[in-house]
Amino acid sequence: MEKMIAVGMVWGATNAIMRRGALLWDEALKSSAKPHPHSPMSQKVRISLGNWFKLLSIWQYSIPFLINLSASATFFAILSDAPLSLAVPVTNATTFAATAIFGILLGERTHLLRAFFGTALIVLGLCFCINS
Repeated sequence: MEKMIAVGMVWGATNAIMRRGALLWDEALKSSAKPHPHSPMSQKVRISLGNWFKLLSIWQYSIPFLINLSASATFFAILSDAPLSLAVPVTNATTFAATAIFGILLGERTHLLRAFFGTALIVLGLCFCINS
C-alpha cells in the first residue's frame, strides 16, 4: 500500500513540475516557426520533431519526466504483487490529490477551498478503498 501511495505522490509532484516546464516550452514555441497549412508533410514532421526535442531540452520538463517514467516502472512492478482493483484507484487518487497539493505549493492560482475539499474527499475515498 505504501508503494502505491508513494508512486501516486511522485506522479502528482512531477505532474505539477512538468506543467511549469511545459509553460516554458509554450513560450519558446511562440517565437519558433510554424508550418504553413499547405506545406509538405516532411516539413511538418521536421518541425514537430524539432518541437519535441525542444521540449526535452528544457530541464524543468525533462528531469521530472524521467522521474515520472521511473515511477511508472515502479507502478508496473507493484501490479505484480497487488490486486488491480486496489492499485489503480489508490494510485490514481493519490496522484490527483498530490497534483493539486504540489500545484498549490508551487504557487499556481487555484481556488484553495475547492482544492482542499476535493483532496479531503479523495483521502476519504482512499480510506474506503484500503479498509474494504
